Amino acid sequence: MKTTKRVVRLAFLTVGLAGLFAALNAVPGAATPPVLLTNVPLGRGTDLSDGTLVFQEGTDVVVSQITVLPGGSSGWHSHPGGAMIVIKQGDLTVNRSIGSQCQSTNYTAGQAFIERPGELDDVVNTSTTTPYVLIVTFPRVPQGHSARIDQPDPGTCAGL
Repeated sequence: MKTTKRVVRLAFLTVGLAGLFAALNAVPGAATPPVLLTNVPLGRGTDLSDGTLVFQEGTDVVVSQITVLPGGSSGWHSHPGGAMIVIKQGDLTVNRSIGSQCQSTNYTAGQAFIERPGELDDVVNTSTTTPYVLIVTFPRVPQGHSARIDQPDPGTCAGL
């Protein structure tokens, strides 16, 4: 008798768990498709940076498309909350002033990187024929302020 009750309990438990599993997996099928919605991707890139940027309540998030013609550059600058950059088109070199050192990194279309808050950078278009086009998200911009802070040449990257 005890064995029969155990078998029945085990059967009910098994059926109950299977039902719960089926119900939980059926929920995504209940998702609704968008109606009268257009989604236009502005850019996409594979992140090559190590690190994160923090968002902060009460600050602005700014999204910009930046174009620099061949031979041009961003000039030395920083960002109060950093930046997430996707290279939509072109080739560029990011020159970073780190202490008394210059660190240069090359990027091409389809790649992405971050600039950390307060980091000094000069982004140079290394192409002779193609503008670079960036889609940039600037988090933690103080309300009413610029997402970019112009900086003097730190003198760490010779020839710039």
